[in-house]
Amino acid sequence: MVEVLLFCRHQHRSKFTEENIHMTHSSRVTIIGLMGLWVLLFAPASWAQAPQRAPILDQVAKTFGIDSWDQVEAVRYTWNGEITGLFKAAHKWEWEPKTNKVSFEGTDKDGKPVKVSYVRTDLSSQSDAVKNQIDPSFINDNYWVLFPFHAYWDKSASAIDQGKFNLPMGPGTAELVPVKYPADGGYTPGDTWDLYVGKDNRVVYFVYHRGGAKPPSRVLATWAGYKKAGPILFSTEHRGFADGKPLHIFISDVAVKLTGSDAWMKAQ
Repeated sequence: MVEVLLFCRHQHRSKFTEENIHMTHSSRVTIIGLMGLWVLLFAPASWAQAPQRAPILDQVAKTFGIDSWDQVEAVRYTWNGEITGLFKAAHKWEWEPKTNKVSFEGTDKDGKPVKVSYVRTDLSSQSDAVKNQIDPSFINDNYWVLFPFHAYWDKSASAIDQGKFNLPMGPGTAELVPVKYPADGGYTPGDTWDLYVGKDNRVVYFVYHRGGAKPPSRVLATWAGYKKAGPILFSTEHRGFADGKPLHIFISDVAVKLTGSDAWMKAQ
């Protein structure tokens, strides 16, 4: 069902928008939201203070292929999500970052098939279903698929490298980098993502802390099932808990299309 979302985010302005990859405003949904898309607040240079940004975020983004992002003409994937006893959903997406064209296949709230294409810069002319259900779902799912890039692009958040810590669950240690968003502005101000980064600069785990009172307040999930489609690295397997309830997100049918080619490069 397209209205079943896990992450509901602020809107922010970043390199992601400046390169004609516009993540325009998405309305708040009433279903479960796990993460936020933030608004970057602009302040005069005389008093604005840039947040601290750990260099490891750049290293992570490079590991995932940020230097090759300009080559990407299209990304294809299916976002599959389930919280035991609450919902189970699958959303099929195709996104052209340079034109911001989005194509969606899935079902509506009544379980009826839905297939639609739209341009995100023209949301005001779209139906209520696109504006209030499908596009928020796109933003939600896109963050699961490309989160390391979003963390890199969004300069409003502070990110301080805390050093080595034990993983939240299971054996092992990783570099803990809390990514904290501003306390004002956006839909869910004050959210924090605790990223656990491995020796190879891949995210291995995260813990999400909601800044407001609306549940879920805490989400834990693994980052595993790594595959590469062309020059872009994807984590396709996420297991964990949302306020104690078992959570499973997996990304299937991942592929990218690069400049100068009509062929899809499948993740493997």
